[in-house]
Amino acid sequence: MEISNLITHIEALIFASEKPLTSLDIVELINNAFGFMEDKVTLDQVESAIEGTREKYAAEFYPFELRQSGGGWQFLTKKEFHKTIAQLNGDKFLKRLSGAALETLAIVAYKQPITKSEIEAIRGVNSDYSVQKLLEKELIIITGRNELLPGKPLVYQVSRNFMDYFGINSAEELPKINEVLAEQIIEPTLVNAEHFEVEKGELLAVSEEGQLVHNADEPFGEISGSDVPDDQEPL
Repeated sequence: MEISNLITHIEALIFASEKPLTSLDIVELINNAFGFMEDKVTLDQVESAIEGTREKYAAEFYPFELRQSGGGWQFLTKKEFHKTIAQLNGDKFLKRLSGAALETLAIVAYKQPITKSEIEAIRGVNSDYSVQKLLEKELIIITGRNELLPGKPLVYQVSRNFMDYFGINSAEELPKINEVLAEQIIEPTLVNAEHFEVEKGELLAVSEEGQLVHNADEPFGEISGSDVPDDQEPL
């Protein structure tokens, strides 16, 4: 089969499928559909056709694109149209989750595989209801038991539905915690700045290591009690 013809069949399969299709799924489906062909479609041919399809819909005049998400290929609207389509159903799914359920889901996503008792140890509260709701919505699944813990408790991890919803193929693609925190602006903690000679624009702050730093750059030497104003306790 010519690549140009193969592309149209691949587009039809991905468009009509209710779930993400892998390259191997597509190979099998096309070969089943055209069983009379002497030369079967190969994985390399399908992957070449998929790449051609992906490049085709990457053009700016298409509002959707071909992306690998949820473990397979799907047609998805491009991110610049999120606000438009969110009016239809984009935000409904997660709005039906409580704060407790979202918190539990985040713990499972970043700590999986994890048991319910481990989830509760992190949250500090009973999580039976949250776990049950996430199972019902098929956002998490049971993957077995922890044979090393007493009672061999059930082990949970996020599902394909979770990855499909968030447009990722594995939990490894989730944003790293330090990347999320790095986006937050952290203001320095001023320490008795009025008692020191500080030029305009300079700051005294406490670093992450607990050192007194000047202009958030170099640490000061130790400060003795005699250097501290009378109305303040020594540092």
